[in-house]
Amino acid sequence: MASGLAFALASAGVLAAFPEKPVRLVIGFPAGGPLDQHARLLVDKLQVILGQPIIVDYKPGAGGSVGAETVAKSPADGYTLMLANTGVLVINGALYTKLPYNTLRDFVPLARTAMQPLALLVNNNVPAKTLKEFNDYARANPGKLNYGSAGNGGISHLVPEMFKTATGVFMVHIPYRGSAPAFTDLMGGQVQFMAESIAQAANYHKQGKVRALAVTSKERNPALPDIPTAIESGLEGFEVVGFYGFLAPAGTPKDVVARLSDAMKQVLTNPEVRNKMVSQGADPAFLDSDDFGKFLAAETPRWAAAVKASGAKLD
Repeated sequence: MASGLAFALASAGVLAAFPEKPVRLVIGFPAGGPLDQHARLLVDKLQVILGQPIIVDYKPGAGGSVGAETVAKSPADGYTLMLANTGVLVINGALYTKLPYNTLRDFVPLARTAMQPLALLVNNNVPAKTLKEFNDYARANPGKLNYGSAGNGGISHLVPEMFKTATGVFMVHIPYRGSAPAFTDLMGGQVQFMAESIAQAANYHKQGKVRALAVTSKERNPALPDIPTAIESGLEGFEVVGFYGFLAPAGTPKDVVARLSDAMKQVLTNPEVRNKMVSQGADPAFLDSDDFGKFLAAETPRWAAAVKASGAKLD
């Protein structure tokens, strides 16, 4: 009995001390993209709360699947976490015929941190100032327009496919290894169209490097207040909002999960963080571990239906 009590107390002490070393945060996309921007907004304050450095580790490839597989196979001790988006968490499973992870099986949710509408963008060489003008231009140039994405399987791939279905226009998909190289080619004219998170899109739009035609939320976004919604632009019912969240490998101790989830809640209640997030175009939308898990379970079939309707499928 005494030895059992001693073991329990020792275990409690270990958990109470978490974390005792730096935490690795894996992002399945290159530096410079919207997930990286979101991480930079949160990490500084998160590591102050946890009392340990957070080392961001970029593992790009296969629509975020490389990073997700890395985390899924890591020790379930709370020292390897993943920041992921809609594509990684609820789209890839329906899009890829072979996927090296299963979101609901291989991870424990920690916290949803934001809801993220997208902007529909064109480069400055495209002679269209509105979404309707772009539709007309695309119909007049079948097969001549390309759209870029952050990689096969992500929301920036699926949303243009949904747009194509809704409008009947034809564009060729050019996948990249993250948003940053896709934006480079959008600005350079190699691709003409892109759907990307407002946090990333607003920055380039305001600099005059690309042109935002519409946003995919039901209402206009504070980061792009003069840009109409896709619904306003004539695409009835076209509302697509992604999300970001943190996860850990399945089997991570509940006490560690609770510690991490609470730390993220503290970050998301910080007025400075919230105001900056809104200014970037995202909506602070914290969910704790249990509620984020329920959210993922509900979103998975919804996005599977969207993938099926789009006809998109990848090996």
